[in-house]
Amino acid sequence: MLFTLAESDHLWTRRVAVLATFAFIKAGRFAETLSLAERLLVEKQDGHDLMHKAIGWMLREVGKRDQLVLESFLNQFAARLPRTALRYAIERFDEPTRHRYLVAGK
Repeated sequence: MLFTLAESDHLWTRRVAVLATFAFIKAGRFAETLSLAERLLVEKQDGHDLMHKAIGWMLREVGKRDQLVLESFLNQFAARLPRTALRYAIERFDEPTRHRYLVAGK
């Protein structure tokens, strides 16, 4: 159902799909969040800043629970993520790690 919502033309419906993955994140399941992030930001290149913020926030929540999972995702996609999403996602990283991903994102 989340992936159906994520395909909507309506911004708030797409945003709800992303934020609803927080329940999965709290349960230690990250695949849904990572798949939606890849689909919306990398494949579809959703251009709305509110989507970038929501996805970056959920990526940061993944990183709070398993930083290696987040870093694996970022190693693959940081260069293609919108700057806002990337900044939200790496907010809790130490300065050298943050810098590495910001440079990769340029």
